[in-house]
Amino acid sequence: MSSTTLPPSAAPLTRWRQYTALTKPRVIQLIVFCALIGMLLAVPGVPGRHELGLALAASVGIGLVASAAAAFNCLIEQHIDARMKRTAWRPTARGDLSRGQALLFSAGLGGAGMVLLHQAVNPLTAWLTLGTFVGYAVVYTVILKPLTPQNIVIGGASGAMPPLLGWTAMTGEVSPEAVGLFLIIFLWTPPHFWALALYRAEDYARAGLPMLPVTHGSEFTRLQILLYTIVLVPATLLPFIQGLSGLPYLFAALVLGALFIARAWKLWRGYSELLARKTFRFSIWHLSLLFGALLIDHYLRPWL
Repeated sequence: MSSTTLPPSAAPLTRWRQYTALTKPRVIQLIVFCALIGMLLAVPGVPGRHELGLALAASVGIGLVASAAAAFNCLIEQHIDARMKRTAWRPTARGDLSRGQALLFSAGLGGAGMVLLHQAVNPLTAWLTLGTFVGYAVVYTVILKPLTPQNIVIGGASGAMPPLLGWTAMTGEVSPEAVGLFLIIFLWTPPHFWALALYRAEDYARAGLPMLPVTHGSEFTRLQILLYTIVLVPATLLPFIQGLSGLPYLFAALVLGALFIARAWKLWRGYSELLARKTFRFSIWHLSLLFGALLIDHYLRPWL
């Protein structure tokens, strides 16, 4: 999962804000939100004191490891970030924080998160979270991103893990329902990210990254956005098909899916930077509202 972060002013950040910026807070908020949805959906009815304590520990642990992955990403992509307008302000790109400081910070966050998950949640969640860290920070950042335009498709598996991690945190197992939640974000990630890449293509070309709009052009990328969006909509119906949700969620998924397809169709028919930006922003609202609808449906069902 990705999100835009508006650059701060050109003035140097305080040391605290420099370290905070490495964690990509807006991305982490979405990750923890999706993980929390997975936790709450895994618990029948209203969670009790034990479940709430477990959810809090899991949310903090997942957030810490995700923050560590974000910081490691900034470390690895220091020189790439310095060549891109969107990321040139980051403390590692500006040289405000050294590579050693960023590495130590990442290791500290990741270690603390892993200990918390292993001791206060369960080992399965801890190891799956570690695998997610490796998938994003190493497989995606180091290997896939600089080598293939399909980087976000393959690497998107790491970004799709939060609701599955949340589910395993509460149940100690990976269920078909958790895999369904994973699949939704996995298919959502390419159209979300490629909409951003369309209007940032010059940045990626300057940085030497083979993003799809750079290697295959705008028209091909826009077609892929449309196709992935069309495939995404049936995937969003899985919670209803699996019995995890009811009619309120089904209605929300269909409406949000139709709106997403309409934007993707319009973008495919004619490109403009404004339309690409609107599609990217809507994709964030789509996922947030979709998972919010899942949660609302979960607590409405006993009353329907």
